[in-house]
Amino acid sequence: MTLAVEHWAPCSDRARERGDPLVGTGSRGLRWFLIEVAASWGHNALLNEPFDRTLGRTLVRRIEGAGMRPLAIRRTGRREAPSTQRWAIVDSRPGHESVVWGEVTDAAALLEVPLDGSTGIPSSRPLYCVCTHARHDQCCAVRGRRVVTALAEAHPEETWECSHLGGDRFAGTMVVFPHGLYYGYADDGDPVRIADAFDDGRIVPERYRGRSSLTHPLQAAQHYAREAFGDDRIESFPPLAEEAAGTGWRVRLEGADGVVVVELDEAPSEPLLSTCAATRFVRVRQYELRSISVERS
Repeated sequence: MTLAVEHWAPCSDRARERGDPLVGTGSRGLRWFLIEVAASWGHNALLNEPFDRTLGRTLVRRIEGAGMRPLAIRRTGRREAPSTQRWAIVDSRPGHESVVWGEVTDAAALLEVPLDGSTGIPSSRPLYCVCTHARHDQCCAVRGRRVVTALAEAHPEETWECSHLGGDRFAGTMVVFPHGLYYGYADDGDPVRIADAFDDGRIVPERYRGRSSLTHPLQAAQHYAREAFGDDRIESFPPLAEEAAGTGWRVRLEGADGVVVVELDEAPSEPLLSTCAATRFVRVRQYELRSISVERS
């Protein structure tokens, strides 16, 4: 779709001007393979040092072929390559949440790491991964830097910069592992509050995008249920079922007093430029609440 652009502005500025909703925008990720890449990142963080393009492509194909998402991570402010190649496997599936850390001698040895989580050292610490992938989108660099700096001061061991998460227009974006909790506009306020809420088993609703293990309609349904019943616990309203219903969805969630039935309308947004580099207008899915009720047993 080609439309006239009256003025250029960073995509995250435009999203705020439009009031783009965060509801139901978290991209899919059940299991993740995190790789420490301390060097500067190109457009694809795994296709430059210490990975040559052939190794990087082979590694990405292996990870994605196992149904996992690859993610480059690094400590903020650190650019010296470590003496060993550190990795982590994260399982974000509800009831299976876990983080396992390991290391190998060099990048090529990552091709031999079992992807089932059977090796490595389990960790009970959360990971706060903030997108600072400048070569992917400048908003992630500018706004993500503010978020990661604040978090690293409060939680230095748990905080990492990470490569592209999706949803550049929602920068600063971050994900909390192992649960795969996506946040956007995280620099509009105190990002440390997101970490503190996680420690308490809760989310920060006004910055929350959704959980990576859930579909977009399920993410949206949980949002509206939390809003209606004032329950911000991470584990509240687990999904029971979802089905297409006309131009939207009917979602059933487990509630404290019965089954919560959420009916959603799904409609495309007005045409927008979704990233700073975008030249083509697109419409994105948005979810609005049609009705919410409780089926009491």
